[in-house]
Amino acid sequence: MTAIAEHQTTTSADYVALDEEWSTHNYHPLPVVISHGEGAWVTDVEGRRYLDFLSGYSSLNFGHRHPALVAAAVEQLGRVTLTSRAFHHDQFGLFCRELAALTGTEMVLAMNSGAEAVESAIKVARKWAYQVKGVPEGTAEIIVAGSNFHGRTTTIVSFSTDETARNDFGPFTPGFKVVKYGSLDEIESAISPRTAAILIEPIQGEAGVVVPPAGYLPGIRRLCDEHNVLMIADEIQSGLGRTGTLFALDHEGVRADLYTLGKALGGGILPVSAVVGSRAVLGVLKPGEHGSTFGGNPLACAVGRAVVRLLETGEFQERSRELGDHLHAELNKLVGHGIAEVRGRGLWAGVEISPGGPVGRAASEALAARGVLCKETQATTLRVAPPLVITRDEIDLGVRAIAEVVRPDLG
Repeated sequence: MTAIAEHQTTTSADYVALDEEWSTHNYHPLPVVISHGEGAWVTDVEGRRYLDFLSGYSSLNFGHRHPALVAAAVEQLGRVTLTSRAFHHDQFGLFCRELAALTGTEMVLAMNSGAEAVESAIKVARKWAYQVKGVPEGTAEIIVAGSNFHGRTTTIVSFSTDETARNDFGPFTPGFKVVKYGSLDEIESAISPRTAAILIEPIQGEAGVVVPPAGYLPGIRRLCDEHNVLMIADEIQSGLGRTGTLFALDHEGVRADLYTLGKALGGGILPVSAVVGSRAVLGVLKPGEHGSTFGGNPLACAVGRAVVRLLETGEFQERSRELGDHLHAELNKLVGHGIAEVRGRGLWAGVEISPGGPVGRAASEALAARGVLCKETQATTLRVAPPLVITRDEIDLGVRAIAEVVRPDLG
């Protein structure tokens, strides 16, 4: 873009038109053009402020431009940002040790995006199955749940049940069995001597913030122990304080063999992901078998270490618990008054709009018009996931806007 053309681009409509003309249409964003953010608030190019009720799908757990995270990034930007893994650097080992200590694990595999973390966990589980469990080469199976969301790479969409994610992207990767989410019986029936792992979201985010029935996650752990199968918990959206505990699994007192982490691990500043788990499992990887040029780069590690320091105090987990209780209490007052059901834990809620109410997209647009940014997931569900720095009054503001949208007579 020339300097003159850039100067002429001033309104939200101008920027939306640029996106529509020059970018691939793999998203359908709301027509809000954000130029600044701080804490739980963002400002568009025309100066209008919005309460962020989405947090970048849990990437912004600590809000926009948290001072400690920005300071860590700026300091590291002045030193070195990338070495590749051809060399050591002074942030990598510290990041791995500190993240392992926080999560109670023994080893860290650093990557970039959440999908890369899931792909990495799949590769590790298969290699473990062949080298440790003794599954015949090329036959390992991984059990997954229907309505899952683990990313959009070719292998991951191979076991998605979302037609939009799958259509026209085959042929698909074999080696996965899909069972109903919440059904231990279906998991048990699917386990065979070839089963390497069970890959599960402790709370299904994209499906509408679906919490499984009590006993489901401990039951998976029991089945994994009985059949020598790895339990892989995808905590990319649900982890790092979002539900009021470090991991969503912690609510049930369950430990996984591997956890996939991402989103909030980068503090909303850059993509940082990791697989963390036991040395006996992650230790199967040897040099040359897996890697990433940017995985574990100095800038990512510096920001990731700052994220770990924020979580070590427990302050953000406590905020999510306490403010999450308030959020759910206020949203549940709307059940029967435009809302059919509220699901979730901590500062994470799936708000199911009653039949006859606005569909999710229309509700999201109406909320934006009221200065609250949220996004639908599924046709009639709003996904509410404000930053953990939000205040009680700001939660009330957001819930009032939802009430007005689902019950226009209140507006």
